[in-house]
Amino acid sequence: MDPDESASTIAHPGSTEKSTALSAPVVLRDGSRVRFRQWSPSDRELLVGGFYRLSPTSSYRRFLSASPVLTGEMVHVLTDIDHRDHEAIVALDEHGSEGLGIAHYVRSLERPDVAEVALTVIDDWQGRGLGTLLLEVIGARARQEGIETFIARMLAENRRMRDLLDRLGPVRVIDEERDTVEVELAIPHAGVAPELRELLRIAARPRASSSGAGPAS
Repeated sequence: MDPDESASTIAHPGSTEKSTALSAPVVLRDGSRVRFRQWSPSDRELLVGGFYRLSPTSSYRRFLSASPVLTGEMVHVLTDIDHRDHEAIVALDEHGSEGLGIAHYVRSLERPDVAEVALTVIDDWQGRGLGTLLLEVIGARARQEGIETFIARMLAENRRMRDLLDRLGPVRVIDEERDTVEVELAIPHAGVAPELRELLRIAARPRASSSGAGPAS
């Protein structure tokens, strides 16, 4: 996982107005304007398209494989989102017509207060603070759903993602292999920007589709 990774074009013809209406405007540290919103089912096919926009480096960091193939099973895992045990927040350009990044978590089956977090930002939007904000928002959403700890698996050499997580709080290494490392961090009780509070309030409303759902697989 890495903030250098992928994103897809989230909106499509006919959906831009709706996507913008349900999103929150955000100004990044370099003055760029973006919009955040929850994942929508209409993003599924666009996520697949975004996969093929990845640079080789971004692809390697995201999937821990030099030449990954996006299988149907992988697409299902990435998009089977119930907004409770599996949540995703997407970043759009200010017009709501292009996807810039995505952050999501999947709750652990064994430890319901723990979730694995993943973060992706397209190459052109790295280094602007977008990944940091996405991680803060997905952390706030996770806390709304009773999740207190994030775990993340990444390449051992991926200092950019490690540094990003370190900004949230102390990171503890819980597993190491030859090329990868798994880390754990407590999700901080930090507030978010005022423009994102309404997005979080709406995101936390009960949904019929997630009623009684168990942890996402």
